[in-house]
Amino acid sequence: MKKVFATVMVLAMLTLGSTAMMAQEAAAQAPEATEQVAEDQAQAEVAEAEPVEEVAETAAEEEGGLVALHKTLKTKFIEGGAGFMAATLLCLVFGLALCIERIIYLSLSKTNTKALLTNIEKALQNGGIEAALDVCRNTRGPVASIFYQGLSRYDEGIDVVEKTVSSYGGVQLGLLEKNLSWISLFISIAPSLGFLGTIIGMIAAFDKIQQVGDISATVVAGGIKVALLTTLLGLIIAIILQLFYNYILSVIEGLVNEMEDSSISLMDIVVEYDAAQKK
Repeated sequence: MKKVFATVMVLAMLTLGSTAMMAQEAAAQAPEATEQVAEDQAQAEVAEAEPVEEVAETAAEEEGGLVALHKTLKTKFIEGGAGFMAATLLCLVFGLALCIERIIYLSLSKTNTKALLTNIEKALQNGGIEAALDVCRNTRGPVASIFYQGLSRYDEGIDVVEKTVSSYGGVQLGLLEKNLSWISLFISIAPSLGFLGTIIGMIAAFDKIQQVGDISATVVAGGIKVALLTTLLGLIIAIILQLFYNYILSVIEGLVNEMEDSSISLMDIVVEYDAAQKK
């Protein structure tokens, strides 16, 4: 009995000793774990803060670049001579205004000619000329206007309808090409003003040379700078307006081809309708 009791006591002491040692180890590891968690959180915060700082730096750099570009353009504009530079810049303003007006007008002038011809053919079969005129009246664009003028002369004969369509097509072409001459004028004026500024700048440079009596880079630089800046601005404006001008011409060319093709199709429909009416 004493041996059993002694064995139990030994086992109890061993168990308590191991438990105490485990508690001590856990207590020693707890601060280390806490420090590790704190370090992980700090690294996560730094990682989150880095993209924000990069974005802020990028935005600041872009803003600084725009400000620097604005200051540079302003300085060059003044150095080129405010008078000639402003006059050349007005060519760009007026030219772009006319280009935008033409682009909007041409965009509104586009018509689905296939659908229009189909609706006119159905209207002629069901309601006659008046129904076809209503279809043209309710459709926007130069093609519908040409069709309306031609169909309105149906009572005078097929030949009159054909002549009316051809004549009114020329009228609509003139409306499509409206203000193009002004755009072409600004394209020519812009570099001309730049070259005029070049001549005046060179004259000013030679005047300074004559006054000083010596040729030096300092004396000549001011006049040459004015010459180069005005010419540069004039050429840039001419190139921009020329691109818009060519685009507008291409759109007009497409609309004219569409008007011619649809006019031929309209005459075929009218001839068929006239033959059916005479039977």
